[in-house]
Amino acid sequence: MFKTWADWRRRTWLVAAGVILGALLAATPALSASVPSRPAATGEPVARTANGMVRGLAKGAVDEFLGIPYAAPPVGALRWRPPHPTASWPGVRDAARFASDCAQSAGPFGQASSSEDCLYLNVYTPSHRQAASRSPVMVWIHGGGLHSGAGDIYDPTALVEDGVTVVTINYRLGALGFLAHPALADAHGQSGDYGLIDQQAALRWVQRNISGFGADPHNVTIFGESAGGLSVLAQLASPQARGLFQRAIVESGSYNLTQSTVAAAEASGKAFAVKAGCVDQTAACLRHLPVSTILADQAGQYLPNINTDLLPQSLETAFATGHFNRVPIINGTNHDEWRLFVASSELAGQRVTAANYQAMISSTLGVPAAQASDIAAKYPLTAYASPSLALSAVGTDAVFACPALTIDQSASRSVPTFAYEFNDQNAPENFFPPVSFPYGAPHASELQYLLDLPKAPFPGALSARQQQLAAVMKTYWTNVAERGLPTSPGTPFWPPFDSRTQQLQSLIPPTPHVETGFANSHKCPFWAALQGGAA
Repeated sequence: MFKTWADWRRRTWLVAAGVILGALLAATPALSASVPSRPAATGEPVARTANGMVRGLAKGAVDEFLGIPYAAPPVGALRWRPPHPTASWPGVRDAARFASDCAQSAGPFGQASSSEDCLYLNVYTPSHRQAASRSPVMVWIHGGGLHSGAGDIYDPTALVEDGVTVVTINYRLGALGFLAHPALADAHGQSGDYGLIDQQAALRWVQRNISGFGADPHNVTIFGESAGGLSVLAQLASPQARGLFQRAIVESGSYNLTQSTVAAAEASGKAFAVKAGCVDQTAACLRHLPVSTILADQAGQYLPNINTDLLPQSLETAFATGHFNRVPIINGTNHDEWRLFVASSELAGQRVTAANYQAMISSTLGVPAAQASDIAAKYPLTAYASPSLALSAVGTDAVFACPALTIDQSASRSVPTFAYEFNDQNAPENFFPPVSFPYGAPHASELQYLLDLPKAPFPGALSARQQQLAAVMKTYWTNVAERGLPTSPGTPFWPPFDSRTQQLQSLIPPTPHVETGFANSHKCPFWAALQGGAA
């Protein structure tokens, strides 16, 4: 029996996060936050913010403003505190280069950085902005397990060319972003979740400033993938984010719907403090730790925790009870999510075999051997081409697909909800090299259909059929940003999700179509029954 359903859900993701963090490819070090000045060139765009003017770059039909601070550097006494306002500057600030990524170790989803001075954002807007016709805004929250990633590894030019303004943001990661500890608690007893508070600070910056870039602060869509998708769900559930956005898009973000209490998170924080050398458990010691020590000693398992103001209840409870910010939602998942994590394990030297299949289920889901045996019976090796694909199906269904369906069912009772499954079985794999089994449509594979990935370790080209799918997906996403509905003339109809019919849009090349068998194909009744007996 599971100790709790939430426990194994959390443990499953942490296994994947730890594997990814240790996998592959050190990337180029982050650019310094110190941006040198440069002479102005004719035709370069200039925009006004509340803190001063910024000068960006003209890139054809898109103007770019890079490395704009949205909060003060969270360093020294400001470490593990809510972000403070940024200082104003005289003259025109150069906004032609990315600023530092937040502190993290290198991996396929982020480049190595030791900088805490990282609360910056990037604005991409259509050139020839018209004050009378302000563009919708899309704010991208990057993924990376809440311990890696940055706004600058995604290029939203193709979306901007469809008429929206896109803002990509950095936020504090790992222990620096999500450590909870009683010595860090505020007057309300709240600690942790600093990365989520950063995201809200960026959204407030958008409210105050985006009109200076020709965009509409009253039409904001937040969207994100993986940990970014989880962050979108958290902002939907956060009373403090009310009014900061009008639509939300969640890509593969439903993997952690039951958050730990602040007490449990602070117990982990105390263990971190001892490991890092702060046996006195004081805020002063924690705030004086070198970044290198924090990165070396963090456990790679930081997730949002329930606290008094930011996240008063778990995501699952918030959506089930209707206590969330009620805006139109796109929510989806990929057909073969867990293949990425099984591949990562294989690349690290741990292959799935017939002999270790049940043990791998047990370690993946954090369940006892008897429960793993029941799961293996539901996912027999004879039904799959390899043990790796069998384990991939287990992880996909338990961690991503069926929790996403839970969000669809809950959210659709209160708001227009549009559910999808990304189904391109030949999607290029951008992050890992080939392994012993096909990747199919794994975790993060839909990203390249919406955004360019200039720093991807294994860039791939889309076929003509895949480019057709990508064009439709971009239109769906920007339609939601513009008016809250994905379908427009010339695009395949995408019906809203309804718990009775359970219609999802199957994103498959070249033309998406409606599917209704998602729950059965991912064995969600089995997992629901297992959840019912988990306590």
